[in-house]
Amino acid sequence: MHAQIVITGATGLIGAEIVAKLAARGESVVVLARSPESAEKKVPGARKYVRWDSDMANGEWREYINGAKAVIHLAGKPLLDARWTEEHKKECYDSRILGTRHIVAAIAQAAVKPAVFISASAVGYYGSFERCDETPDITESGKRGSDFLAEICVDWEREAEKVDGVRLVLLRTGIVLSSKGGMLEKLLGPFSMFLGGPVGSGHQCISWIHLDDEVDAILAALDHDDWHGPINLAAPRPVSMKEFADTLGRVLGRPALLPVPKLVVKLLLGEGGEYAASGQKVVPGFLQEKGYPFHYENLAVALKDLIDSGR
Repeated sequence: MHAQIVITGATGLIGAEIVAKLAARGESVVVLARSPESAEKKVPGARKYVRWDSDMANGEWREYINGAKAVIHLAGKPLLDARWTEEHKKECYDSRILGTRHIVAAIAQAAVKPAVFISASAVGYYGSFERCDETPDITESGKRGSDFLAEICVDWEREAEKVDGVRLVLLRTGIVLSSKGGMLEKLLGPFSMFLGGPVGSGHQCISWIHLDDEVDAILAALDHDDWHGPINLAAPRPVSMKEFADTLGRVLGRPALLPVPKLVVKLLLGEGGEYAASGQKVVPGFLQEKGYPFHYENLAVALKDLIDSGR
């Protein structure tokens, strides 16, 4: 049997799609998950499901790192799914930093190292900005930010960069669009009831990417030996939150007249509301340089595809 591809975060929106595509092309996939039994039900198609959690320094899972073709590390506690208490922030931080640290340690001790380590990060690396029209385009050479999300991403990448003798790819992911999760799913409910509108001021920038491009760009990073370092996973043209809401309204045939005030977002999410009402103007410099063929560069086309297909 050929070398396995090990993946964490496989039960998430992106991970599940990656497992399905890898299995479809005949790869041997090993899923590391908190509950292997639950992961097997949610994400069929892998060869093996092994217990792993971000705080597990040791365990059977380490055996599968040795001799792996690749390690794709996507796991991390969702940031905006709960109100930001100090406990929630610590859990989000620890799940990323500790999980990455333990994976890197296992790679270091492997007799046969993986060919590539693909580790998740986010466009939050660059910090958050209030206005899309006053922010320059940010490529992979952009300066790191100083807020909490940037701190997480910087420290997350720092742990991944400790990997030695292995090609490293850092996935600085924007807002992944899918009707089954994330920001788009949250907006569909209010819009369907004619209650939709932009979140916050509407001036903040949305660096979006269709789920298909997110997954295919990650697979391209897996397959191309000359892809390494940070990669912004975002469509070529970011939009303001107002343009996003207006476009979604047109696609759904619904008005986008009722903005969600920043105060309401902050009441729901606490400190996290600051980030939900701000954004990053990130462009995919690396992907464009490599000639990656985006499936969806137009927001309206991307939204229509996802809504019509229920994906």
